[in-house]
Amino acid sequence: STAKKSAARKASKKASKKATGAAQAAEQTGVHTVVAKKSAARSAAAGEGTATAVPPAGGGVATAPADLAVRPGEDPWNPEEVEEARTELTGEVLRLRSELEASGEALAGLMRDSGDGAGDDDADTGTKNITREHELSLAAHAQETLDQTERALARLDAGTYGLCEICGKPIGKARMQAFPRATLCVEDKQKQERRG
Repeated sequence: STAKKSAARKASKKASKKATGAAQAAEQTGVHTVVAKKSAARSAAAGEGTATAVPPAGGGVATAPADLAVRPGEDPWNPEEVEEARTELTGEVLRLRSELEASGEALAGLMRDSGDGAGDDDADTGTKNITREHELSLAAHAQETLDQTERALARLDAGTYGLCEICGKPIGKARMQAFPRATLCVEDKQKQERRG
């Protein structure tokens, strides 16, 4: 029994290190966008539409909920709060994948219907162009949000959920509960917004 527990701990640590390394490599190279598109296509091809379509990145929680970062004075994370965050993020991933699929179909329809524009007046052509641009903008925003959400799930599994990606300090449990995809503390987020 003790040997099994020890082997399970070692396997969990290895999985955690692999998930962390994969998440860091994906963040540095931008590969996570391609992976998200492939996994969404695979899920659609397999006809999956349930919560099982989004497996945890590390095969489960790599660290105890109480080990997740909190600011001084905040209560530590408990298992129910971590599961609530995971459920919300997973639901968001499924919703965004569905939204991207619908957007892709809408864009395909717009491209197919645009034809050569014969017989269209300038107003019709302009309206079609605006509609296409709007759909493209919505799809780009949905893809960016999907990437952030999948990254948050990976960070949750790796035990780095709640740590600022710039300064490494705790983001704050209250902020993470209000905005589960947060990757920056309030201070660094404000600095980023002032620059951009």
